[in-house]
Amino acid sequence: MSAIPLLCNSIGTYKAKLSREEKFIAEAGLFTLVCDEIKKILKAEYKNYFCLMKFNEEMENTMLDANFLRFVISDILLSGEYSLEGVAYYTQSPEEVICDVVSGTNIEPSLPLSRKIINLHKSVRPNLYQEIMKKIIAEYLP
Repeated sequence: MSAIPLLCNSIGTYKAKLSREEKFIAEAGLFTLVCDEIKKILKAEYKNYFCLMKFNEEMENTMLDANFLRFVISDILLSGEYSLEGVAYYTQSPEEVICDVVSGTNIEPSLPLSRKIINLHKSVRPNLYQEIMKKIIAEYLP
């Protein structure tokens, strides 16, 4: 189930009742919340690295922002379900573009590419995203 219907079901409203603009705004808000939760997970995974490098909070956040999709693609590749070529095919992007993101050359990929990568990651790690959605619902809905 995608994020919007899950959220709508949880709050007792229906997606059909939302206007096109409201759906877009809701999806953008959820996308941001999901990315923030993934960053929290990454921050915990890289805690020792940040400590070793003596990063302060701002430096940690800057590093996570700059490398966010790089880490997500790496997680997709580590799952073994997709190769670099498979990620490029799924996202309908040239392999070179994906390579640039993975290598850190492109730290600001387009929003459509970012969204496709997150959706692919969601298909590879569905349990993670279910937990994230549960956490978001618990945190933002009474």
